[in-house]
Amino acid sequence: MTNPDVQALIDLQAEDDIVEGIVAQLDAVAPRLAALDNVRAAALKAIQQLRGAVESDDRKRTELGQRLAEHKERHERNVAQLDLVKRMREATAAVAQVEMGKKVLLELEQSHRDVVNRATEGRKVLAEKEAELVQLDANQAAARDAITAEQAALGKTLEAAKVQRDARAVAVSNGLRAKYDRIRQRRRSQSLFAVESGACGACDTAIPVQRRQAMTSSGAVEVCEACGVLIYAREG
Repeated sequence: MTNPDVQALIDLQAEDDIVEGIVAQLDAVAPRLAALDNVRAAALKAIQQLRGAVESDDRKRTELGQRLAEHKERHERNVAQLDLVKRMREATAAVAQVEMGKKVLLELEQSHRDVVNRATEGRKVLAEKEAELVQLDANQAAARDAITAEQAALGKTLEAAKVQRDARAVAVSNGLRAKYDRIRQRRRSQSLFAVESGACGACDTAIPVQRRQAMTSSGAVEVCEACGVLIYAREG
C-alpha cells in the first residue's frame, strides 16, 4: 500500500495538472481574441489614413480655390488693362503678362479639378471602408461573445479546480508541500516521479540500491540529485 504522504502528494500533483490544463486553455483563448482585435485595428488604421488624406485634399482644394479666385481677378484686370494700352512696347508687355497669367490660371484650374476629383473619390472609398468596418464589427460580435462566454466558463472551472487543489494540499505535510511547490514552480510541470526500473522517472538517472531500499522501507519522498525532482519508490 502506498505511503499516505506519497499518495497525498500524488493526488495534489493530479490536481495541479488539472489546474494548469485549464490555465493553458485560457491562455489559448487570448490569441483568438487578439486576432480579432488585430483585424479590426488594421481596418480602423486604413480608415484613419483615408480620412487624413481626404482632409488634406480638402485643405488643398480650399487653398487652390482661393489662389484661383485671386488669379482670375488679376487676369481680368490685366485683360482690361490691355484694352487701354496704346503704345506698341506697352502692348507687347501687357500681352505677355496676360498670356502668362492665362497659363498660370489654366494650371491652377487643372490642379483644382484634380484635387476635387481626388477628394471626391477619397470620400467615396472612405464611406465604403467605414461601412465595411460596421459589417466587420457585426461579423465579429458573435465570435467575441463566444470567446467571452468560453473565458467565463473556463474561469469558473479554474476557480473550482483551485478549490479542489487547495483541499488536496491540506493532506500533504507543510515541509513536503513547500518543497513540492518550489520544484513545481521552477519546472512549470510535473515534479513528482516514481523510481522506474531503479532509475529516476524524470531523468533516468540510476538510484543506488541502498537508497532505493531505504526509500521503499520508509516510504520517504526524496530529491533526485541529478535533475532535482521529487522521487518515491513505488510499492508492489
